[in-house]
Amino acid sequence: MSQDNGHDGVGAAARFAEGAVGERGESSRGARAGVGAPPPPDPELVERATRRRFTAEYKARIVREADACTQSGEIGALLRREGLYSSHLTQWRQARDAGALVALDRPRGRRKPDGRDARIAELERRAERAEAELGKARRVVEIQGNVCALLEQMLDTEGADGSTER
Repeated sequence: MSQDNGHDGVGAAARFAEGAVGERGESSRGARAGVGAPPPPDPELVERATRRRFTAEYKARIVREADACTQSGEIGALLRREGLYSSHLTQWRQARDAGALVALDRPRGRRKPDGRDARIAELERRAERAEAELGKARRVVEIQGNVCALLEQMLDTEGADGSTER
């Protein structure tokens, strides 16, 4: 029987496997409860991971702290404490050297569409609809003018014949 004191490879592997299944704060009883049955899913786990976002002030503070480290291993301890990778520190230092705080706060990925573009597109659609309605109205007025002229001609021809019934 091995004792789990943190130095035993089997105990560490078992703890890692238990954590990898997604069980939080439960003992290994969940895995043994139903022989052959998988443990129930943990409702507290996030289905889709989200990218971490760091503020410019946080990035600048971490870079300052890393630059203040003088002894061997201090930077590694800082990165472990903050849950960061060394590549974060490298990129943030490059950004700091290139353009200071503004470059550190630049968001990643695609830029969000400008709200003015959507407003312009909406106004263009409204203008096209209004022009189409105006064209229809002009045709109606033209047709009404033609009908009016035709009726006047008919009335003039009837009045000239003298066959008016009144």
